[in-house]
Amino acid sequence: AFVTAARVPRAAVACPSLPAALLLLLLAAASLTRAAGALRVRQAFSSPSETNNFAVDATSRRVYVGAVNALYQLSGALAPEAEQRTGPVSDSALCHAPQLPHAPCEHARALADNHNKLLALDGAQGVLVACGSVHQGFCELRSLENVTRVAVSFPPQDAAVFPSMLNVAANHANASTAGLVFRVRGGHRVSARLLVAATYTGAGSDFFPRNLSREDLRFENTPEIAIRALDASDPTRLFTYDINPSEDNVLKIKQEAKARNKLSFVRAFAENTYAYVAMNRAKESEPNSVLARICLDAEVPSKTAEARKLTESYVQMGLQCGAGGNVYGRLVSVFAAEPYLFAVFARAGSRRTALCAFRFADVEKRIHEARRNCSSGPNGDVRVLDSVIQGSGAECEAKGVRHLQPEQLNCGAAHLQHPLALQKPLRATPLYEAPGLSSVAVEDVHNHTVVFLGTSNGWLLANQWSLRLAAGESVHHVMTFDPNDRNYLYLMTTHHIFRVQVAVCDQYTSCSDCLSASDAYCGWCTLESRCSIQEECSTGGVARSWISIREGPQQCPSMTFTPAELSRTNVGILVDGSVPDLDGLDLECDYGVGIATVATVHLDDGTAKIQTCPLPPASKRPEIPFGKDHIVVPVAIKVNGTSVVSGNFIIYDCERTGEIHRKTACTSCLSTKWRCYWDQQQNSCVSDKDKAQGLVLEVSIVNLNTSQSRLFHTFMFMLHTTQRSELFYLTLKKSGEEKYIDSPRPVTVEVYSCSGGDSDCSQCWGREQQEHLCAWCENSCRPRDQCQPIRAHCPDPTVHKVRPLSGPLRGGTLLTVQGRNLGRKAEDVEVYIGDVPCNLVPESYTVSVEFKSEKREKSKGKTHCALSSTLQDPRLDNLIPKEGPIAGGTRLTIMGTSLEAGSAVKVKVNGTQDCGIDKIQSPNLLECPSPAASQSQQVTAQFYLNGILFRGESHASTGLDLEEEEGTHAGLFLFEYVEDPQFYTASKEKLIKHHPGEPLLLVINKGPSQLDLTEEEYSVMIGSDLCDITFNNEQMIYCTINRTLSSRTGELPVTVRVGNFHKQIAVVQMGGSELAIIVTVAVCCVLLLLCTVALVVYCTKSRRAERYWQKTLLQMEEMESQIREEIRKGFAELQTDMTDLTKELNRSQGIPFLEYKQFVTRTFFPKMCSDYERSLVQPVYENDPQGPRALPETHPLLQDWQPSNTARPNMEEGITLFSTLLNNKHFLITFVHALEQQKDFAVRDRCNLASLLTIALHGKLEYYTSIMKELLVDLIDASASKNPKLMLRRTESVVEKMLTNWMSICMYSYLKETVGEPFFLLLCAIKQQINKGSIDAITGKARYTLNEEWLLRENIEAKPLNINVSFQGFGMDSVSVRVMNTDTICQVKEKILEAFYKNLPFSQWPREEDVDLEWFPGGGCSSRILQDLDNTSVMEDGRKKLNTVFHYKIPEGASLAMSMKDKRENTLGRAKDLDTEKYVHLVPLHDELAETKKSHRHSHRKKVLPEIYLTRLLSTKGTLQKFLDDLFQAILSIPLERPPLAVKYFFDFLEEQADKRGITDPDTLHIWKTNSLPLRFWVNILKNPQFVFDIDKTDHMDACLSVIAQAFIDACSISDLQLGKDSPTNKLLYAKEIPEYKKRVQCYYKQIQEMAPLSEQEMNAHLAEESRKYRNEFNTNLALTEIYKYAKRYRTQVVNALDSNPTARRTQLQHKFEQVIALVEDNIYECCSEA
Repeated sequence: AFVTAARVPRAAVACPSLPAALLLLLLAAASLTRAAGALRVRQAFSSPSETNNFAVDATSRRVYVGAVNALYQLSGALAPEAEQRTGPVSDSALCHAPQLPHAPCEHARALADNHNKLLALDGAQGVLVACGSVHQGFCELRSLENVTRVAVSFPPQDAAVFPSMLNVAANHANASTAGLVFRVRGGHRVSARLLVAATYTGAGSDFFPRNLSREDLRFENTPEIAIRALDASDPTRLFTYDINPSEDNVLKIKQEAKARNKLSFVRAFAENTYAYVAMNRAKESEPNSVLARICLDAEVPSKTAEARKLTESYVQMGLQCGAGGNVYGRLVSVFAAEPYLFAVFARAGSRRTALCAFRFADVEKRIHEARRNCSSGPNGDVRVLDSVIQGSGAECEAKGVRHLQPEQLNCGAAHLQHPLALQKPLRATPLYEAPGLSSVAVEDVHNHTVVFLGTSNGWLLANQWSLRLAAGESVHHVMTFDPNDRNYLYLMTTHHIFRVQVAVCDQYTSCSDCLSASDAYCGWCTLESRCSIQEECSTGGVARSWISIREGPQQCPSMTFTPAELSRTNVGILVDGSVPDLDGLDLECDYGVGIATVATVHLDDGTAKIQTCPLPPASKRPEIPFGKDHIVVPVAIKVNGTSVVSGNFIIYDCERTGEIHRKTACTSCLSTKWRCYWDQQQNSCVSDKDKAQGLVLEVSIVNLNTSQSRLFHTFMFMLHTTQRSELFYLTLKKSGEEKYIDSPRPVTVEVYSCSGGDSDCSQCWGREQQEHLCAWCENSCRPRDQCQPIRAHCPDPTVHKVRPLSGPLRGGTLLTVQGRNLGRKAEDVEVYIGDVPCNLVPESYTVSVEFKSEKREKSKGKTHCALSSTLQDPRLDNLIPKEGPIAGGTRLTIMGTSLEAGSAVKVKVNGTQDCGIDKIQSPNLLECPSPAASQSQQVTAQFYLNGILFRGESHASTGLDLEEEEGTHAGLFLFEYVEDPQFYTASKEKLIKHHPGEPLLLVINKGPSQLDLTEEEYSVMIGSDLCDITFNNEQMIYCTINRTLSSRTGELPVTVRVGNFHKQIAVVQMGGSELAIIVTVAVCCVLLLLCTVALVVYCTKSRRAERYWQKTLLQMEEMESQIREEIRKGFAELQTDMTDLTKELNRSQGIPFLEYKQFVTRTFFPKMCSDYERSLVQPVYENDPQGPRALPETHPLLQDWQPSNTARPNMEEGITLFSTLLNNKHFLITFVHALEQQKDFAVRDRCNLASLLTIALHGKLEYYTSIMKELLVDLIDASASKNPKLMLRRTESVVEKMLTNWMSICMYSYLKETVGEPFFLLLCAIKQQINKGSIDAITGKARYTLNEEWLLRENIEAKPLNINVSFQGFGMDSVSVRVMNTDTICQVKEKILEAFYKNLPFSQWPREEDVDLEWFPGGGCSSRILQDLDNTSVMEDGRKKLNTVFHYKIPEGASLAMSMKDKRENTLGRAKDLDTEKYVHLVPLHDELAETKKSHRHSHRKKVLPEIYLTRLLSTKGTLQKFLDDLFQAILSIPLERPPLAVKYFFDFLEEQADKRGITDPDTLHIWKTNSLPLRFWVNILKNPQFVFDIDKTDHMDACLSVIAQAFIDACSISDLQLGKDSPTNKLLYAKEIPEYKKRVQCYYKQIQEMAPLSEQEMNAHLAEESRKYRNEFNTNLALTEIYKYAKRYRTQVVNALDSNPTARRTQLQHKFEQVIALVEDNIYECCSEA
């Protein structure tokens, strides 16, 4: 059941490789196909909070679990014994631990979760060391007997306490800590020590709080590695560094070197007299795995008085798994299994992982070489760690020591350089590679190495076995075996701890199965005849009584019998295989049915091999059955009553042989497998030839194929038949006796009739092969002597039927062909499928009528019959459901195409159990019920075609990928058996009373289950009556019976059925007789008449109320079910459409992004762009081979600047000088403030000025950023004095618009590369979903929408149609377009244009009013031009109704043609612009007046509350939910490869400004960030996709995007939404999702805050790169000219502002500004209108 291999003796293992057998079996784990098997969860414990560490006590067998805010004490069977809450507690990472006396803290403390960082056992002292992340990594000593009790109070009162005694573990949830407890000898005393390795979390690390403090409490008090005192008898020295001075027992990295040595510790463990610390060291590119070794002084007392320093023995080396380009650089888990260290490694930036093994001997050898080399002088293979404070500090230098002692080679010395680091890593080749490995454990079982691997998605793996532990929970990197029973493994996941039995031997029932299972734990216990582990086999001191897998199945005991004859009294038996020494044991031969004899043992080569079993007396032997001549007798050799080996032998009776075969008595007698003789005189078969009376024949002297010639008389007789052919068998017997004469060759006579049977020409002539002399004449088959003349030519063959009609490309399909005249013999027929020849199956050939054939190589030379058949491979797409109950019966549905291909289709579960296919529903669907399973496990469902496992195109080997549910190929699907569901009644009552004649309603609750079953798979039976069931939710079933039950008395069981699973959950007890009820009621009426009447009235009303409530509830549930079903179907359709769209995007030009310059102009000047777009009423087209294309738009700022004709040369000089002024910070800030102080400088002017400044300074974005920050500081100062939370809420100042533009520039790349695709897919999904229903062309309202105001509140019956359309001059074939029969002609045109131009930007599309649509009805009818309004339009309610597809009665698959108009006809504008009083499409525009004026003839229309259609909003929302979630995830996530630098930079700027002004309210910072990024940039993009994409944003899409934008705004808000029944639906629609979105926003802000700070130089470099990337994209001179117009308008105010600014006066900015005015205004400027 596990990864096993024969272990090579340790001395013989070649370095550094493991045995080849282990490598091969490890690689075999890549083809995992079986689940559970030998792995079985025996006990489990679930923790509500996340688990961190666990430890197992070998003495008490207890298990201790450290989790977030809790500490658990469990029994060995994981039963809870005690629980201690450890958090949350009030704490601050910037404060000393509160246990430190007189240590005040200036920082505010807040509730913090306490993550367990270290859990270590000291059984000798009876304490549990538990360290948490709070209080600077404080540790406690708790009692092993009861963790709720503190074993040692620490720190003790009135004792000196230092921070270094308290700061033990890492104080951050994500920082690592590893440690172990060991003991050292000091004189005659043994002391406990604690080795701790903790990641540095102080200043400069990724874990230190940013922008809050510079005080580092960790550097001085928490070294990376330290050995601390753990003597509970001396609390004053607990957790102190052991040696004095204390620095000698620590390894602390220098402050300046910590950034280059970021250590993350994986595990600390002890092996022999050393402690090993496995860690990862972060390098520039990828982590570097390191193994460090420290001497412990644990074995013998030190020879010197002074203890060894930690750094003296410290040595580290790199570990490398893989080589070349296949290197796994990050250590994940380690496990020491002498002589190897097994380790799991991961590859940086990937889920790929690998298992490697390193020899401890190689580690020691490398350490010895390093110490020798370092003592000889500088060496390239080893260096001294100069980054450590306590080291010797210098490089390796010659010490003049010729020979180092073994103690010095192992542990160093004070006079040697220390600590050391080996330069070259210890390398190993990966033994096994797979994704997601997270832990490893190894055990040596009977000289076999067994490896267990945990995965990050909750699997435990071992060879061909796998065990699902907890879905989605990663297995902790530490796994350990039960120290008292190593057949059990303890392991931990995120929220669980499991005790897994790794040897389940009793599942194998035979010796061969046991020894063939590759389970190193299991062997065959011969004396007990069962599969067991060796410890459970009661050998009783008998040798060779347990057979291991190393000996193999060939050593299983088996027996061979010597020939058994009745004359013998004993049966000789030879026993093969490995059997125990049976001498002296109680042996017997058991023949079954209570018959046994004593066995005799004979020794063969010193081992009991041969036994003799006496036959039982003849009277006790079993009788030979009637009609048989022998009987098989079982025999088993039993040892002490237990069968050791068994077999069968035969008892026969030769006389019976002759009696059974009377007509061939002699031949049968001499042909038996046993020795029989033929007595010729008695003409009988005998067993003993000595008792024969005459000549005896035996098989050795008689040739059965020859006989002596004898003369018989000749007789004449006639035989007749009316059949086609009939055989007559002839036998001879002696006259007057019932004894026949043998004929070795049976004599038969065939009589045939040419006219018998259904015959044709080929059949008639084909009888020649049977020597029938028949001929075909006069259209019938006759004897040849009756046909004259004879013509051998037959008509051409006729094929009536071929089945199957399709088959796979690789052949193997058995074709059955039926017809007439299909040849006279098999050699005459050849079959071809296309040009592919087939092999005829001769035995299936029926002359002229039927034959079967298979595909073969092509041959030549004969005529053939061509068959119409399709060669195609099936395609398997999916299997649903993915789970089913253990009881089986789940309807497995396989979806795909061409599933009927081939002559034999099968589905097998786990390769052995048939899933019987009832029938193939269609070529795309087949169903079969799942077979039952023995336990919860994951299996494979495989598709067999023509008896061969179908693997699809890949032909990949079957296997289970370690990625959950990912590794299937075309012929294999994963299916998981889960525990059978649990059902119980609402109150869990077992007896339900019911009165006959009344409706019965049962509420059945379904327990938690992993099954995802449909409603159709459930059924409930009450007795023999089927219940009508409805579902309230996934956990509640309503069972209703409104009819009379089949039984009126007695008890009826309530049975729930799911597939093959049947369970009785209750009993319905029918009421008593009516007479008893009447008597009871009468007595009650006499005694308490008034009370009874009142009670009856009350009960009646209550029952009615309850029934009404239940009926209402059922109606609501039915409505909810309909909505859910509509969402599910809509989502499935939309997924299909979006999948096709995604493929189309990949094949075409991709997403139609606007160029950067167009994005900028549309974002900076949205009003101008909108006006410009409205001017494009009649676009200009250019000729193109692929159809007419519109010329792209051109913004003025994107054109070359041309001064007016009247301008003089000095104008350009003036504009240049003005540009220089704008690049002066003092002038520009003064200029902006001066303009903003003017009352007539409107908001639109401010936004326009900000955008023009952005264009003008686009080439110097770093300067632009500095100006923006200066202006923002002024804005923050102004807002801080009033209400700071209102800052940046609106765009009312120049700087606020500048910030919007700055964000747009900096976020463009992120928007295009990360958010663009999900945003575009959401837009497409909205459009696809809207088009799936009816849309009113005039009002714009639709069946599917997100906005209530745009909801079509009518039930319009619409039917989809597919039409074929060709576009004249487009150069494409006709395409199929899906339209609704309620679409107007313009709507049809829009969908057609989208189908043809979907790969082109929208600006290049023609408009629907520029094309004509022509329909060709066919059938002799002329074509017609389709229009929205023509002379066939009808009137409805006084309005003219637009023509639709239904109006023209266009059928499914109709052919239409589209062409460009020669000129636009303005006879009809766009439908949405039509007068609603004159025209109507689907529904008129409703208002109060219109409702009162409705004509009476429409009063028959069904009245429905319009609010009932609000459920369509939910349907649309549910369908689009995935795309919206993907978009929000893209917006609110930080990709590692493209972090948003601008966001980090600006958020840090806001935090800095708040800190300077003493603003500590976190809500204010949240609002500032929200107003600057989500509301200022993302909401603008969400509501205006035309800023990013070249698409058509319709009014309806704009309404839907407004709802989505509102949801995004609510998610970014800190205030809770107070919603009620009167709240607008646009806010209610996403009210349920808003809390989750809020969490995402807060997490996003937190991630931004935790990013590494961005320096000004880094940001300026980034901005300079953005400026360079888009250089010369804009007309900056035109922007400067427009800015100058504002300078001209407010010339006086600007001059006054410059004059009042001292810096401006000092630099003569006023004079330079006047010079600009002189150059431009006085010389060349001519007043012209403003743009």
